[in-house]
Parts: sequence; structure tokens; C-alpha cells
Amino acid sequence: MSQGHDAERSRPDRGRLDGRVALVTGAGSGIGQAAAMRFAAEGASVAVVDIRPELAALTTMMIDKEHEGRALAFSADVGSAIEIQTAVDLAAAEFGRLDVVYNNAGTMDLGAVADTSEDGWDRTFAVHVKGTFLTTRAALEHLGGGASIINQGSVAALVGVQYLAAYSAAKGAVVALTRQMAVDLAPRGIRVNAICPGTCRTPMTEPLFRTRGEGDIEAGIAATVPKYPLGRLGTPEDIAAVAAFLASEDASFMTGSVVTSDGGMTAQ
Repeated sequence: MSQGHDAERSRPDRGRLDGRVALVTGAGSGIGQAAAMRFAAEGASVAVVDIRPELAALTTMMIDKEHEGRALAFSADVGSAIEIQTAVDLAAAEFGRLDVVYNNAGTMDLGAVADTSEDGWDRTFAVHVKGTFLTTRAALEHLGGGASIINQGSVAALVGVQYLAAYSAAKGAVVALTRQMAVDLAPRGIRVNAICPGTCRTPMTEPLFRTRGEGDIEAGIAATVPKYPLGRLGTPEDIAAVAAFLASEDASFMTGSVVTSDGGMTAQ
């Protein structure tokens, strides 16, 4: 195979999602923003959902610079049944249907079991677990056969990670929910998979780096990198590429899969 053909296959705009409609939660920054932009680059129209309307608008503006008219912004707290139902229904009405749902919205409450507050625990589960449930439930009436649901897990669902009691437990629940959803929705032709990313530098993870670095984010990053055999942290774009694959027909025989994209962290 020629190098030119390899380069063509690796381009992010080869149209794997042409004509499809994707909804991404937590799309105002980090991995969600990168995924929304990648989906648009691959041909999808994108419903950009975030709890902060100004961030949803920013991502939409970034997409429109390259792909005008391909993205719309919606504001919703995924932990609120009314808010996320309204946002999903509006998105489906604007675009005509939904084909891809990326349950990416997240929050991170730092602390071991002894240090985690009840409010922090409840909020973490409300966003990651309840939010995945509510968003999926709201979207189901708009999804047909061939649709793809992608849930955001974490390596913290697979191995113990210091300071992340609530987050690890919630992500473990998301992984279990992914498998259950895959079984439930397979007869409808809807695929459900989870991505378990390694640590990426995003606004959500900066407090973790600050804690690991005793107040110094860069020191926290330096302390984290050795955990990864590839010798670097992940980027939001790394995870967005996996999400684009799972959203596409290239992954048509994958459902119930838990895909690690972690630089080898969980292989050790």
C-alpha cells in the first residue's frame, strides 16, 4: 500500500459520518469539544450540548468557521430529566433525527472515600451515571437502526486511581450500564460502546494535576506521564478519533465493547 494511500485513509474528513446527526454532551470544552469538531469534520451535523451555554456557543462557532451551518448549541444539565429531554427533543426537531449520541458530560470530585462529601458523591453520579441514563432515554425515540451510542468511561473504571473514589465508582457504573444497554438495544439495531480514556489534559483534569503536583499543575503532569508506557498523556483529539470510529459504520459489528485509549496504562 502506498504512503499516499495511507495518508488519505488517515484524513479526518473522509466523510464517514456524512449525512448523520450527532449529539454530544459536555461539548463545550475538552474531549467533548474535540469530538464535536471531529464529527463535523467527518460530515455530521452536530448538536452541541453543555451545561454552560456560552461554552456550547463557542464550540458551535469553532465548527462553523470550517463547516458553516453544521452545528447548533443547546444548554442542559444532563442530570436534569426535564432539561436534557428538552435539549434532545429540540436538537432532533432542528436536524430531523439523531444517529449518534456521545454521553461525554463529566465532572470530577477529588478525594478518597474518607475525604469525599455526600454532595460530591451525589453530583458525580448524577452527571456520569444518571446523565448517561437520562440522555440515552431521551434520545431513544429519535434513534433508528444503525444508530450508535458512545458512553464515556475512564481507566479509573478499570484500575484504582488515587483521589478519585466517586469518579472511579461512577465510571465503573457507566461501563456496566454500557453492556446492559448494548444487550437491551441490539434488537433495535442500536450499538452501544464505551471509551475508557487515559488521562488527558482538559479543564476537568487540571485540579487533579494540581493535587498531584502539590499545587503545581506542570509538576502534576510530570508525575502522571510515567504511568503511561507511550510516554505522554492523551489529547482530546486522540479520544475524539476513537469516538468517530465507534460512531461510524467501520465499527458496525461492535457493541458492548469497552475500548481503552490509554497509552498502555492499563496494560501494565
